[in-house]
Amino acid sequence: MEFLLQQKLEEDAKMAALLKENSYWYKELNRDSDNYKNFVKAMKDKYHLKVTDKISDAIDNMDIITGILENLK
Repeated sequence: MEFLLQQKLEEDAKMAALLKENSYWYKELNRDSDNYKNFVKAMKDKYHLKVTDKISDAIDNMDIITGILENLK
């Protein structure tokens, strides 16, 4: 595995955690560093870091706040 790729993986706690939980990624990343994009995509799917997930969470939070404010009236 390339040194820069190893540094990227060690710097991000979520990437390191995903590697510990799914060690098959070591094999994939060692074979071809182009698999890094697939790894990042898998990490975003697992930890809900995509833009659509963030928007959905924000909408859910606004709905909760709206419901609480309506109950306080």
